[in-house]
Order: sequence, then C-alpha cells, then structure tokens
Amino acid sequence: MREAKIVEIVTELDIVTARKLGRDEAKEIGFSDVDQSRITTAIGELAKNILLYARAGKIVIEEIEEDDMRGISISSIDKGQGMTEVHKILEDDYATSSTGGGLPAVKRLVDSIDIQSEVGKGTFVKVVKWLS
Repeated sequence: MREAKIVEIVTELDIVTARKLGRDEAKEIGFSDVDQSRITTAIGELAKNILLYARAGKIVIEEIEEDDMRGISISSIDKGQGMTEVHKILEDDYATSSTGGGLPAVKRLVDSIDIQSEVGKGTFVKVVKWLS
C-alpha cells in the first residue's frame, strides 16, 4: 500500500491539486475512466466545502484494502463551524448555498459516506469507492 496523499486546502488552487492527486491515485489503483471522474468530482466537492464553510482544512487520499477488495478512501477534515442535522444535509432537497450543498452529490458518487460533525469544532467526512 502506498502512503496517504494529504493536500492542505486553503486556496482554490489547492482544490485543483487535490483533484489531480485523487485522479492519479484512482488510476494507479485501477479505476475506470468513469470512476476516476466520479472520484475526482467527489474530491472537488469536498474540497470546495472546506473553502466555503471552514476556510481551511485538508483532504486525505489513500488506497484501502478490505476483505480482498481494493478501493480509495477520501477524507475531508476541517475545524470550521460544524453542522447540525447531518442526516438532513445529505437529502437532496435540503441542500442550500449555506449548508453542505455538495454532500448529496458526493453521496451519489461513492459507495459509502460517513460524516462526523460537531458545532464549533469542525467536520470530518470520509467517503469510500470500491474497485468493481
């Protein structure tokens, strides 16, 4: 297994860097072009949310293996304002420009999503996409 790739997100250029690293990692793992695009889009949405809602944070990209399956894990970590009612934020009709607007889209692009958020302390989002 390769070492995790970490991108500090503080400017829009960092979003581009994270997307490229994610695509490169997905290609190395063996994802199809379509899945590489899905992974890249998910990373872009997560990184954009960091900038919009927390101003700074990081994206961690790593290859994972579990029960003879290979995949990619993307974590978004920030120390922003945090979110309330996370389960509602994942619903398509709840998303607004002031609340995690990209998370419903991210959920559709990946196989699993886990969100831990505490108001005033920040948010941790981990998504996984398995190689089919």
